[in-house]
Amino acid sequence: MDRPKIRLDKKLVDYARQLAKEITDEVQQMIEQHSTVSVERTVLRLFGVDGVTDDQIPLVNVVVDKIKEWEMLQDGVAKPFVNAMVVLDKSAQQIAEAIVDGLDLRSLPRASNEKINMKMLELSRQSLETISKKSQQREDLLKELGDPPQPYKYLIVATGNIYEDVVQARAAVQQGADIIAIIRSTAQSLLDYVPYGATTEGYGGTYATQENFRIMRQALDDMARKVKRYVRQVNYASGLCMPEIAALAAMEGLDILLNDAMYGILFRDINMIRTFTDQYISRLLCAFSGITINTGEDNYLTTADAIEKAHTVTASQLVNEQFALKAGMKSRLMGLGHAFEIDPDVEDGLLYEIAHAMLARELFADYPIKYMPPTKFMTGNIFKGYAVETLYNLVSVMTGQSIQLLGILTEAIHTPYLHDRYLALINANYVFNNARHLGREVIFKKDGFIEKRANQVLREAVDLLEHTRDVGLLRAIEEGQFADISRARDGGKGLEGVFRKSESYVNPIQDELEKRLGVKK
Repeated sequence: MDRPKIRLDKKLVDYARQLAKEITDEVQQMIEQHSTVSVERTVLRLFGVDGVTDDQIPLVNVVVDKIKEWEMLQDGVAKPFVNAMVVLDKSAQQIAEAIVDGLDLRSLPRASNEKINMKMLELSRQSLETISKKSQQREDLLKELGDPPQPYKYLIVATGNIYEDVVQARAAVQQGADIIAIIRSTAQSLLDYVPYGATTEGYGGTYATQENFRIMRQALDDMARKVKRYVRQVNYASGLCMPEIAALAAMEGLDILLNDAMYGILFRDINMIRTFTDQYISRLLCAFSGITINTGEDNYLTTADAIEKAHTVTASQLVNEQFALKAGMKSRLMGLGHAFEIDPDVEDGLLYEIAHAMLARELFADYPIKYMPPTKFMTGNIFKGYAVETLYNLVSVMTGQSIQLLGILTEAIHTPYLHDRYLALINANYVFNNARHLGREVIFKKDGFIEKRANQVLREAVDLLEHTRDVGLLRAIEEGQFADISRARDGGKGLEGVFRKSESYVNPIQDELEKRLGVKK
């Protein structure tokens, strides 16, 4: 894509990345020492365990809870579970159902390490082969239908009913939407289990389940063939079930997952160790299956001033980048986030917005950057709101953003009506078409406002990264350095689901993913 350029201090850029690497190196050491109940449930899902009990409790939750109760979890679920498969000559599903019915893994004889290891490797390879086939199907359809021009128009549907979501998604695709996101039901991120099956009731969104993923994937693929362009599917791999949702999304061929290293800590008060550990495994899965991640730096500007704290967005983007690299992700899969959130009454606010957008675009030139719409200063004045959204669309196409979450003129007023989404698409279609190649005609003034502002934000980000390197990321979060929100390292939801690995700990799925992705330890 043709886009304008700004001159950044290259030495400062390189130094910023080095700082972010040092910060995440320290956290990665902590990640390697821990696992979580969600990571272990992910292993079971990929081994083939599915379904729920009569009480609608996922079988993977029952099994992991039992292994924890038996004080065997520190070694991971894989060995004792696969031992049962070998000794009893049963499938993963059958063993899980037997545990629900009262099977105690402690009572079983021990198979040889050779047999257990061979079976774990077989199960791991089978699961990754299934994911590879699904990913290839997605890539084949993309190649067949072709990719729409960027910025991709990203629209949210969220009725609570997956079948109604499909109706809205089809309508949106017909009007030009390139990406359909199904926002999750309110507070699903705080559920320590993944709901099961197709769901028709949800508040503020629709539950993320494997069946809901499948239903929407089929609907979007059918629509893509009708409109003769590929349509991407998005959901959320954040909260207490990050790796599980990533696994389910990979199995169903989703394209994009909201997946941030710190969002759950800051905005959902989920324990730090839990979040950092879960994000690593979830990103291994995304990297392997070719799922693009979207990070959540845009949220910082809903709780902090978008001019004063612009540097926190840049610092966090650099941290998220390094965490993703540690999980073997390529730049083409890193949809780092930022937002158009400056008070529209600020003089030259548009210049600030352009400067911030250009900084993100220049720092991450080959990345599918995700640009988020104004929300904080949207009011009941829908005419002003629509004007602001138009400027947002103009900045996006001019600066060469990749993924454009469309702004809604009634944003933050109520759950948007279908017509509000239609107007959002009409606006984006108009601006993107009329200004498609504006960026190739723009040259920013050397040492002008935009270039100076971008470098100022970069310098402030480096200052924050230096401080974070000195005190550690966990301490910086405790200090409220990001989003003006403070969290405690020994607090937060989900802490009870974190455990320290024993010397005998085994996770064959993680081992196989790291091997295939070439992750260095």
